[in-house]
Amino acid sequence: MPPKIEDYRFGSITIDGKQYKEDVIIFPQGVKDGWWRKEGHSLDPADLDEVIKDKPEIFIVGCGANGTMKVPDSTRKWLENQGIELQAMPSGEACKTYNELAGNKKVAAGLHLTC
Repeated sequence: MPPKIEDYRFGSITIDGKQYKEDVIIFPQGVKDGWWRKEGHSLDPADLDEVIKDKPEIFIVGCGANGTMKVPDSTRKWLENQGIELQAMPSGEACKTYNELAGNKKVAAGLHLTC
């Protein structure tokens, strides 16, 4: 069973009973905390090596509480070329979308917890 997001608040997320205070990537088989990006508020293909190796059908990006993190068109096209559907939105909405989709498809999520 994929991880389940139980709670998200600015700067904090609880997944399967464990609280995280750093950005995370959720994979079908577990969670990687301390997700750091090459450019903090911009998503670059170099930030997604582990996601690509896992080959999800859908990658959900939580762009922060206020949507501050951006996903450039070049990154969107790169993911599309990898055969991965991208859904980018504010992190609260991303958490809900992840929980809705994770049981039905192979889904990964990269969640920026602040901004």
